[in-house]
Amino acid sequence: MTWMYATAFANTFHNCFIKEDRYKLLLGGIGVTLKVSLIAVALGVLIGFLIALCNLSHSKILKTIGGIYTDVIRGTPSVTQLMLIYFVVFASVQIPKWIIAGIAFGINSGAYVSEIIRAGILSVDKGQTEAGRSLGLNAYQTMTRIVIPQAVKNIFPALCNEFIVLVKETAIVGYVGLVDIQKAGDFIKSATFEAFMPLFATAIIYYTIIKLLTLVFKQLETRMRKSEIR
Repeated sequence: MTWMYATAFANTFHNCFIKEDRYKLLLGGIGVTLKVSLIAVALGVLIGFLIALCNLSHSKILKTIGGIYTDVIRGTPSVTQLMLIYFVVFASVQIPKWIIAGIAFGINSGAYVSEIIRAGILSVDKGQTEAGRSLGLNAYQTMTRIVIPQAVKNIFPALCNEFIVLVKETAIVGYVGLVDIQKAGDFIKSATFEAFMPLFATAIIYYTIIKLLTLVFKQLETRMRKSEIR
């Protein structure tokens, strides 16, 4: 009986991943997921920083812009934003799909990152700003040399968590025709009429990526804490 189960498992595995080199779909999907995620996190941090400064600004115009952006992006589904940006904004632009997807997720992530950065800046004691100004630093120098370095240490875990969430959210890029990890698993499922193994493999791949990222981020956070103690 055990031999029969092992044979059936081996046949299913071969059909799902070895036959017609279907494993290459998953390998290609990993590359797409990582490329989209990297563009999204870089753009998200940039946008998030700018929007955070808008929300912290004394200018009513900048505050309004930051507030509207954050409210609209956080109030609409990411899949809707992805489809709007792909099928409407970049409909006539000839650039790779994964770049468009990265831009869409970066815009989405920027709204959440802005709140993380804003909270991090506000968490720095006001006395630090006053000390910087008393030393003759202007507002820009005080922000970049004193406040932001301290804020980064405070918000680093939250930013890492946002990146991890972002990797998992990219599983919807199949809506615009990109073959990421999830879409590759769906293709294998459709071709083989086997649901369990392709979906299980997809889950294992996502889990492995997230686990590796978590370990890397923990190492970085540990180093930051050691440097702070010194």
